[in-house]
Amino acid sequence: MADQSSDSILENRTMELSTFYLGKALCGMDILKIQEINKDIKMTEVPQSPDYVMGILNLRGQIVTTIDLGKKLGLSSSELDDNSRNIIVNSKDEYIGLLVDSIGDVIKAEKSKIEQAPANVGEMQGKYFDGVYKLEDNLVGILNLEEVLNIEE
Repeated sequence: MADQSSDSILENRTMELSTFYLGKALCGMDILKIQEINKDIKMTEVPQSPDYVMGILNLRGQIVTTIDLGKKLGLSSSELDDNSRNIIVNSKDEYIGLLVDSIGDVIKAEKSKIEQAPANVGEMQGKYFDGVYKLEDNLVGILNLEEVLNIEE
């Protein structure tokens, strides 16, 4: 019984981050916020939409609005190639696809070691990040999904 409670305490101290790249920037987000990751990047353009909206796609009967995450964060547009992926998240009962350049690993991050995001994370505005997590050889910007998907600008 003691093992179970110590396991749950450990789970509260760590979070699993699914990592991905936007250009050379390594970002991550809580894996529990991700519905799926897929290769489907064939989209229908949406006229008069913001420049970061790539289009919509039909994912098994669900309409998914796909945004170019790099462009939304103030970086250059994602290059569409064999490594491009669509990270599908559910926000306010709507499916949103986040187009990224490539997918990295899933890492366990100790919550106590997550540091506050600086005003700029690389070339991106800090408001889009909950914090940064240091790996041996890199920094992971932890995406604030709610802020990224906040359309009011």
